Amino acid sequence: MFRLQSSKVLAVDMTGDAVKAKNGSMVAYDGEMAFKKLSGGGEGLRGMVTRRLTGEQMTLMEVKGHGTCFFADRASEINLVGLQGDKLYVESSNLLATDGGLRTGTTFTGMRGASQGNGLFTTTVEGHGQAALLSDGPAVLLRVSPQYPLTVDPGAYVAHQGNLRQSFQSGVTFRTLVGEGGGEAFQIRFEGDGLVYVQPSERNTIAGDV
Repeated sequence: MFRLQSSKVLAVDMTGDAVKAKNGSMVAYDGEMAFKKLSGGGEGLRGMVTRRLTGEQMTLMEVKGHGTCFFADRASEINLVGLQGDKLYVESSNLLATDGGLRTGTTFTGMRGASQGNGLFTTTVEGHGQAALLSDGPAVLLRVSPQYPLTVDPGAYVAHQGNLRQSFQSGVTFRTLVGEGGGEAFQIRFEGDGLVYVQPSERNTIAGDV
C-alpha cells in the first residue's frame, strides 16, 4: 500500500481503504479521493484534549478512495516503517502518514518534550501496518542493546521502537562546543533492546538553552 515514488514522495495505492496523513501533505492524486480533516492527533476526545493541554500541534487528515495519492512535506526525506503489532514513538513533526488501521495517540515523555517546546507528550503509532516518517536528510537506524546504550541529541531524534527506556541527562552538544548554546544542554539516553531513528540534521530546538 505504501511505496516510495522517490526518496521525498510517498505513493499510497488505495482500493476503497483509508490512510491518515499530515494535513496539507497531499501533492497529487489520481482516481477518486475524499479528504476529511481529523481533530487533534490522537484517537477520540482524550487525544484531542491532551494535545490542547500540551500545546503540541499535529493536524491529521483522512484520505479515502480508489487510486493513488501522493504525499510530501517540504522536500523532507521519507522513511517507511512496518509495524507488526508493536508501538512506534515519533515526534509529531516527523510523522507523515499511517495506514488507516493503525492507532495514533500520545504518551508522556517528560523533560525531552519540554526541552523541544513540543509539550510533554509525543506521538504513538501502534498496530499492524505501515507508517511513513519524515527526516531532514536520510534517517539513520541505530540499534540499542543491553550492552550498548545510545545517547542522542534531542534535535536529531526522530522516533524509536522496541523495549527501550528513556532517561535525560545533562551534557554538551556540538552547538554548545561552538558557542551557539546557552546554559545547560540535555541529551536523551536509551537503554534496553530496540531501534532509534535519527536524522543527520538537527531541528531547531531550545534544548541547549534549558
